[in-house]
Amino acid sequence: MRMGLSLPAVMILGGVVYGQTVAQPRLMEAPTAAPCVVQDEWATPAEKSCYATTPDYAATMAYLKRVEAAAPGEIKIEPFGKTGEGRELDIVVASRDGVFDPAAIHAAKRPVVLVQNSIHAGEMDGKDACLALLRDMVITKSKSALLERAVFVFIPMYNADGHERRSRYNRINQDGPAEMGWRGNGTNLNLNRDYQKADAPETRAFLAMFHQWMPDFFVDDHVTDGADYQYDVTFTMDDGPNVPAGTAKWVDEVATPTLERYVDAHGHLASPTYITLASDNDPAEGLGFNDNPPRFSTGYMILEGRPGMLVELHMLKDYRTRVTGNYEILAGLMELVNRDADKLIALNAAADQDAKTMGSHPLSNVKYPLALSWGGQTTPFLFRGYKYTRELSGVSGAMWVRYTHEPWNVSLPAQTGFKVTAETTPPAAYLIPAQWTQVISVLAAHQVEMTRTTAAWSGVVETYRCNGMVWQGPPFEGRHPTFNGEAQHDAGRFGSCVLVREPLSFPAGSVVVRLNQRLSRVAMAWLEPAAPDSALQWGFFDSIFEQKEYGEAYVLEELAREMMAKDPKLKAEFERKVASDPAFAGSPNARLEFFYERSPWYAANRVGLYPVGRLSSLEGIPVH
Repeated sequence: MRMGLSLPAVMILGGVVYGQTVAQPRLMEAPTAAPCVVQDEWATPAEKSCYATTPDYAATMAYLKRVEAAAPGEIKIEPFGKTGEGRELDIVVASRDGVFDPAAIHAAKRPVVLVQNSIHAGEMDGKDACLALLRDMVITKSKSALLERAVFVFIPMYNADGHERRSRYNRINQDGPAEMGWRGNGTNLNLNRDYQKADAPETRAFLAMFHQWMPDFFVDDHVTDGADYQYDVTFTMDDGPNVPAGTAKWVDEVATPTLERYVDAHGHLASPTYITLASDNDPAEGLGFNDNPPRFSTGYMILEGRPGMLVELHMLKDYRTRVTGNYEILAGLMELVNRDADKLIALNAAADQDAKTMGSHPLSNVKYPLALSWGGQTTPFLFRGYKYTRELSGVSGAMWVRYTHEPWNVSLPAQTGFKVTAETTPPAAYLIPAQWTQVISVLAAHQVEMTRTTAAWSGVVETYRCNGMVWQGPPFEGRHPTFNGEAQHDAGRFGSCVLVREPLSFPAGSVVVRLNQRLSRVAMAWLEPAAPDSALQWGFFDSIFEQKEYGEAYVLEELAREMMAKDPKLKAEFERKVASDPAFAGSPNARLEFFYERSPWYAANRVGLYPVGRLSSLEGIPVH
């Protein structure tokens, strides 16, 4: 519908601009079910509807319990927690020989694949793909070979509360099914921004289950937003600076090309790159960089030392295409994990060992990258898109992109390369004062190993002085962080934290976190202020930036005169600032604060002094 507007339009073809009549836009409608072929009794609910619908929570679990009853020696459904609204969270375990104990499975050198579905519960394609794949593994046996050595574990509905907030209007940019769930959980938190801060009960339940099973490979199934293009399956696996070198090499040289070939050979078109446009208003500008801090599931896997894969089906493809595409990439992954089982297990063991030695060389030249952004490099990428038009919109005032379904195969620049914007030398351990209970609680939820001091202790430790913080105004995931929401880490916005040595006091019961453990990276990512999802950046230490004691103006007037009389350089600095800064000169309060902030009274406020100590050794610390 043109809405009565008549504006110029252009067609972009490989960088050349041609005039062309604008095609009528395609309006999103509920999918129309095609006639169903005859289905047997084990057809999944989505298959029975010809992919017009997806089952609700009760129907999904009913189907899974039927499969469990029919194959009790190969399938087990296990609860691992409850949602905020009280729904049970479950995993489904498929093990060929009836061994369902994770310790026994790992002892037998059998790799575990964990697949998470419906974290964004409007994106339930992976759930229906897993139902079909499970059926073919243990009922029809057409895919039984996928359980030859590997164990298949999946979460049907991680965001179960959002899953039941069903409506045909939840996702305006998605082609089916008829009704779908909601992106947020029961308190409207996006669970795929919660892995590091662990605010939600679902997240804490997941972390406990994850560490019980300690999977060898993790998958998070999604449906993308964004541009229109030919691919119906896109996926990505991290290979950045914090991924162990051996794992990154296997991801780049083996896993990624193997899965791309498998999906393409099974009737779908895969992209081994998650498609993000550099400019939403002009696809010809190329592909953007995908930042992946540990608020995201696959970003968190980097801290855990496990390979993780983000699967993104394309929103505008019909539901049958999306579900079957998800099925094929999971089948391809299981085939790969069976084939490379020994290699994958060895890579994960090496990653664990590497994490255990992070604190072995404190104050050395070994650096650990904390915050990453794209480095401005580009690599040619053969993009299989659609031709499109760009029209100046009389509604938004911006360029309006509208896609045709004519193929547009073109080499575009893709932003690649990592730039380290902050790094640090790992200490031997951190010391957290006992009173910072929320910070400690998050570490406990991640199952980071901690010990407690047996007596009060004071001493000079390495820590940080932080200033220049700017907090986000509108809330982001229930908080007001110092970073800018979904934007990549911005060191300028964050402010700065400078390493210092300061005397600090720690009461009995303070927490010692040694970096000689498998979860050393998790601890550093939470306790190093510059890390992109640190406790400080999420607001857990906001109170250290609050000044609690002040001086009345008539007292500070006397103090200012005394300080200038004793220090001519300070007097000259003040006069220069008055002369050069009109805002400062016009603020009586700022002029008096100038002196207060340079006095011993202000230093006692400790504004911006980070309370966590970085220890080069535990000598002298009263710890168990």
